[in-house]
Amino acid sequence: MKLEGLTVLDLSLFLPGPAATQLMADHGARVIKIENPRAPEPTRSARSFPWTQGGETVMLRNTQRGKESCALDLKTEAGKAALRALILRADVLVEAFRPGVMERLGFGYETCRELNPGLVYCSISAFGQSGPWRDRPAHDTATVAASGALSLSLPPENPEAGPAIVGVAMSDMLSSNLALAGIMMALFRREQTGEGDYLDISMHESVLAASPNILGPVFGGAQAPDTRRERSHGGNAMLNIYRTADDRFLALGGGEHKFVTNLFEGLGHPEFIAAVSGPAGEAHWPAITFLRNAFKQRSLNEWEQWFEGRDICWSPVLTLLEAWESEQVAARGMRLKDADGNDHMGNPLHFQREPWALKARIPEVGEHTEDILSGLDLTAAERGEILGAIADICPNKG
Repeated sequence: MKLEGLTVLDLSLFLPGPAATQLMADHGARVIKIENPRAPEPTRSARSFPWTQGGETVMLRNTQRGKESCALDLKTEAGKAALRALILRADVLVEAFRPGVMERLGFGYETCRELNPGLVYCSISAFGQSGPWRDRPAHDTATVAASGALSLSLPPENPEAGPAIVGVAMSDMLSSNLALAGIMMALFRREQTGEGDYLDISMHESVLAASPNILGPVFGGAQAPDTRRERSHGGNAMLNIYRTADDRFLALGGGEHKFVTNLFEGLGHPEFIAAVSGPAGEAHWPAITFLRNAFKQRSLNEWEQWFEGRDICWSPVLTLLEAWESEQVAARGMRLKDADGNDHMGNPLHFQREPWALKARIPEVGEHTEDILSGLDLTAAERGEILGAIADICPNKG
């Protein structure tokens, strides 16, 4: 597989870092999850993440599979000695603490670089390692709100209702994917220079960087978007959401002239074609009103039959259950079952020659600690101190 031979130390929690390192583990990397034995990975807790399957939370199973768990208390000298020994052998380190925490623990980038000049060190935080917002506490929703993107998630039929929470963890997953891309860039460059690098990923900036198609009013007009006049936010008849007779929804998703023509000729109203083929905004409003009324005349199933065979960019608005039970998801291997019947989210990086492999097992807290320590340059006393400290907390530590 693509990443065989790569060793990754994952000190991150929750979603952005773990999602990135799981993609790496799926493609062959050895990912060692460093867990605080007294405050382990929060997604292990069914109290906080109540949906479980096979004795594990669904989120844990889909962010931590195929990794090793090493329980280290980084506030002890023995724990620090073990992490230093791991850094000497690692290719990548991923952490997602608040800015400054790793320095206080004695593992800031410069310290780690002295130990291992080839280390690629990635920090993921809410607002990055610099700037006036650096120390603000924030998770996904707050960083999306600060990016301006949340202000645009308004219902097209009733924008006065205000923003709605985005259905996926946008900044978590965008920053996760940027972290993976940046790490791969740094590893490629290391092949030429022998030097690693420090990668500073901001969840906030990951959303800003996903905004080139919506920045026209901001950069071109120094004004906030009016969603009723914007192509991507409800001002375009062909990029909109419509209610059906059975209170389901369908989405139109493409405004090319051929789609416009096929839709309105099919509905028997070609008079809207010229206006809807033009810029979004007020000229589209009559067509939007017509479509809202038209789509309410039939059920979603009836509209699916009507759209069949017509070259129009559209989709039913599926529930999450419908989406994950669809034939497309099954055909592409994005939902798999392990030998025990537990569901796993597939890996979306589909290489033809070296495909990913499902390593379904979820490590218990500290499960691999003893095995990992046995391969490090530590004294017997240091090993004994680490294992003794976690004996009651992590009984399966070897």
